[in-house]
Amino acid sequence: MKVGFVSLPVTGHLNPMTALARKLQSRGTEVIFIGVPDVGPIVRAANLKFAPFCEKEYPVGSVAKRWGGVAKLHGLDVVEYTSRELIPGLIKAALEHLPEKLRETGVEALAIDTVYRFLELVPMRLGMPYAQFGGCEVLCGEEWITDRLERSRRNRFQTGRDHADTQGV
Repeated sequence: MKVGFVSLPVTGHLNPMTALARKLQSRGTEVIFIGVPDVGPIVRAANLKFAPFCEKEYPVGSVAKRWGGVAKLHGLDVVEYTSRELIPGLIKAALEHLPEKLRETGVEALAIDTVYRFLELVPMRLGMPYAQFGGCEVLCGEEWITDRLERSRRNRFQTGRDHADTQGV
């Protein structure tokens, strides 16, 4: 099974997701990381395959420019600013470009950063197994994650696909 990984383009999210991807890769799973172009050097430094997407909306250098202000914020101000100003544009672009990138790369299952809200609608619509992960889940270990993806593959999230169909996704 070829597993794709999608993470927010910031180190606090990329580090645990690349660690998980490397662990699965070391156990023989084919993995590929899909992200905005600025993520490429970090992913490649982790010896993982990388496929860029959303290049038009997020060209090289845009993450530092757009997300740099978050470093000056604290606590709930970070959550509020990120939720209102940063995440919506990223999700809009990802929802538009991810389906084609998944087809293009041959991804069969998807591991999604939990903060990428609603991105799970893409694998639901495609009938693709997926699992969402945050830093805590990554610590649970590779066997737990593999089991979660396998259970997803078996049931294909029929209910989720039906819901996505009724919503026109």
